[in-house]
Amino acid sequence: MEVSTKHFRKRDAILTYLRSTDIHPSAEMVFTQLKPEIPDLSMGTVYRNLNLFKQQGLAVSVATVKGVERFDGNTEPHVHFICQDCDAVIDLMDMNVPESLKAVAAQCCGGQVEGCQLSFTGICCNCLDNQIKGGKAV
Repeated sequence: MEVSTKHFRKRDAILTYLRSTDIHPSAEMVFTQLKPEIPDLSMGTVYRNLNLFKQQGLAVSVATVKGVERFDGNTEPHVHFICQDCDAVIDLMDMNVPESLKAVAAQCCGGQVEGCQLSFTGICCNCLDNQIKGGKAV
């Protein structure tokens, strides 16, 4: 019974962390954050649980940023911005995907659109400020 309790303790900690942050962590970020409080946590456990959460609809894979999958515990539909400089993944909660875009997508594929993940890429305001202060031309 103890093994089962530990298993759920780790799973619960991973999900709690994922839901408590807006940095859209990778599996490695989750592992690094939780390892001090759960010394017997393994990367395999983190990967298995993140995949389970995706299957159960408790988390989504937002994007692959420079070859690393990033996750979001907020499963409500929303738009993301990915900084090509610092790799930040930022929620754009005030921006909705227009229904007209979904209708065009459905018409183009001849099917039924069930959802949409929209991400923008570019340079975030912090990186732009740093470039301007550093004298770099944008």
